[in-house]
Amino acid sequence: MKRFASACVLGALFAAMMLWTAELSAQPRRGAVRRPPGRRTAIVVRPAHPIRRVLPRTVVVRPARTHVVLGVPLVFLPPIIWRPAPLVLPARDRLLWQESEVLAKEDEWVDCNFGVDRRGGGLILGIDGTAQLNFAEITFDNGNVQVVDFEDREHKAGTYELLNFADGRVVKTVRVLAKSVSGETTLTLHLTS
Repeated sequence: MKRFASACVLGALFAAMMLWTAELSAQPRRGAVRRPPGRRTAIVVRPAHPIRRVLPRTVVVRPARTHVVLGVPLVFLPPIIWRPAPLVLPARDRLLWQESEVLAKEDEWVDCNFGVDRRGGGLILGIDGTAQLNFAEITFDNGNVQVVDFEDREHKAGTYELLNFADGRVVKTVRVLAKSVSGETTLTLHLTS
């Protein structure tokens, strides 16, 4: 009788555990978490920054989640005008790093900062929603800063090559100035091999 009672208890525990596991797997997984809105502040660009058009007066600054130290002076390279061409995200084994930032329409312009600090061969930008993009700054470990000019245009959902540096470089940080045009937009940055 004791064996039967023990088997019933174990069976009930197993059934409860299976039900709990099924409930967990049915819940949607969130790839990006919306951070609380920061305070609005004046945008800061260095005097050598190659973008000469009028930039937004105030932005919400989102600091990098990973703090990266760069011990060399920055040198701005001539800007690259971005020509978006949709692409398919490479296989998972080619993705070395990724991070997302959720932008809300009411935030207006957001200065997103990503601490990468890894070697790779290219950067891919994923847009989920519609975003108006101003510029991106990619800072490498040697102090070179490549500015990608989005020309302050709107871009729809998709996956796009941001910058290809097939010779393999250490990306220290990436800064993207953007705002959501749709209710909420997620920007995902991927570093590829």
